[in-house]
Amino acid sequence: AQVATCSLEHCPRSDCLFCGNTSLTGTFACIPASSSETPAMPGTAAKETYTHGVRTQHDSHIPPERALQKLKEGNARFVSGKVTSSFDFKPEHRTALAVHGQNPMAAVLGCADSRCPIETLFDVQAGDVFVLRNAGNTLTHAEGSVVGSLEYCIGPLGAKLILVLGHTKCGAMMGATQMMLNAQKSTEASDPAKQTTLEKLLEGLGSVAAQAQQELRPDASADDIAAHTVNVNVFSGMARLLSYSESIREKVKSGEVELHGAVYDIVSGKVTFLGQHPLQMCL
Repeated sequence: AQVATCSLEHCPRSDCLFCGNTSLTGTFACIPASSSETPAMPGTAAKETYTHGVRTQHDSHIPPERALQKLKEGNARFVSGKVTSSFDFKPEHRTALAVHGQNPMAAVLGCADSRCPIETLFDVQAGDVFVLRNAGNTLTHAEGSVVGSLEYCIGPLGAKLILVLGHTKCGAMMGATQMMLNAQKSTEASDPAKQTTLEKLLEGLGSVAAQAQQELRPDASADDIAAHTVNVNVFSGMARLLSYSESIREKVKSGEVELHGAVYDIVSGKVTFLGQHPLQMCL
């Protein structure tokens, strides 16, 4: 049987769902390395029809399973080179979004890496997705701007899907892995007062890199560890969202909102959908 313990070093809750207020420095031991899910092929569903040509507040909300399917279909078009959204968007659509308001079908937390343009790789238009990006698509310190923005998206805006999206060859994951490996060899603790903000961010990902290292063979290279850290970090981000945000947790628990993870391959263009976090069944 798989066992899970809390990986949150600074868990803000006294009744943490994942640690039971016991082991606040443990790590998840139930993170799958890959998924068998595959995206839909291009053209498998009819194109949506919107009141003003784009998604606005005059259109109904999309259920989470349909939103997820649309992201899969859009990525399949992107991979095949048959994108449509950039050609369909017209000047009057900008006016419609400004006048009638936004109604995104999903929120996506992705990496700030310039090689990972969220709207492009999912072949969606302005107004379709609510995008949040930072280095490493990370939530290591309960970032209020990210969590609060996601709460706004699934609250007032009515989105029913949150996707945490990592990507291959992530510089933040490599940096975190190298810092973790260096710390294992060093006899001196780092001085927070002398660290840059970037170094603090990477050090905060140390437990994620350490978990990835534990799940691989003992002689795994730094590149292998960093590559697996991408997946581990996606699941860690999902778990942190559920722990940090009561509103996200309750909506996921009720089934109103679904929280999924995925990884974008910057070489092939394909997004591999990893599914939901195993701990969601315990909510």
